[in-house]
Formats: sequence, C-alpha cells, structure tokens
Amino acid sequence: MNSGILTTAGTGFGAGLSLIVAIGAQNAFVLRHGARGHSIGPVVGICALSDGILIALGVAGLGAVVTAWPAALTAVGVAGGGFLICYGLLAAHRVVRPVAAQGLVTTGTTTGSVRAAVLTCLALTWLNPHVYLDTVLLLGSIAADHGSLRWSFGLGAMTASLVWFTGLGYGARMLGPVLSKPSAWRVLDLLVATTMLTMGLALLVRAF
Repeated sequence: MNSGILTTAGTGFGAGLSLIVAIGAQNAFVLRHGARGHSIGPVVGICALSDGILIALGVAGLGAVVTAWPAALTAVGVAGGGFLICYGLLAAHRVVRPVAAQGLVTTGTTTGSVRAAVLTCLALTWLNPHVYLDTVLLLGSIAADHGSLRWSFGLGAMTASLVWFTGLGYGARMLGPVLSKPSAWRVLDLLVATTMLTMGLALLVRAF
C-alpha cells in the first residue's frame, strides 16, 4: 500500500511539474521578483498556496461543477486577458523607456513593494483561466482516475508546485550579477511583455 501511495504521489509530482514549468505570466512575475530580491517569500507563498487550494478543489471534484458552468471561465478569461495586457504594456514600456538605475538593482527593497507584489501576484494567479484548466480540471480529472489514492496524487502535485516556485523565486537571485545590467533587465522585460501580451490576447480571443 505504501508503495502505491508513493508511486501515485510521484505521478502527481510529475504531472504537476509538467504543467507549471512552461514560462507564463505567473512564472515570469516570480522570476522578476526573485532576481530583484523583492518580496520573494510572499510571492512564492501565494503561488504555491493558491496552486494547493486549486489542486485540492480539483481532486475534491469541483472540476465537474466548473465544466457545467462554462460562463465562469469566460468571465475570468475576459478579466484575466485585460489584466495581462495591461501588465504586458507596462513591461513593454520599461523596454522602450528603461526605469532609473534604482529599478535595475537586484538587491534591496522598495517602500510599498510588498503590498503591490502581493496584489499583482494574486491577480496573475486567480484571474488566469489557464490556472483553473491546469489545476482544477486537468489535474482533478487525472487524480480521479487514481480512485482512493487521488489525494496522494494531489499531494504530489502540490509538492511539485511548492518545489518549483521556491526554486524559481530563490534560485533567480543567483542571476543577480547578470541582471544587474540594464540591458539584461530590458531582455527580461521584453520576455515578460511578449508572454503577457500573447496570453492576454489569446484569452480575449477565446472569450469572444
């Protein structure tokens, strides 16, 4: 039985990791804050905890309810698409007109940055329909296939999220010497802008 639990948890870990490693709005946000050393703990905590809650809801069967009410995903898609486009435009603006040298420093903190980081991270997480599709629907349906061991699968997926975001957030600081260069930040902001604008437009197109 223990072997079955561990195997199922390992399967959940692999499935969860495969869904979150792709660069997206959330990962780009964590990477940027991790590299600057800004609000890493709260950002990592919000991402991992949010994934944990959504995965638990999926394992508990909420996916079937959401599927029966597609209007919910449409509404979230419109809100999330608009938000991602706005955030992407801000990143694009930083590419065209880089911020002052202080904004390029990869260490230290900025007054009020924790609150702003928390609110933005919450929006990027909970207004992104892909998060619901990946965690609630996809992982929830896969977990259901494991029957009585579905919660072992879910715990494995939750662990994958925690490991990934912790590694991404705190590991990004090792890139500090590279990202201390203004040109490197412009490249990162270009990546962020491209990712968020693409995802935002895609969400709006699907919604309409």
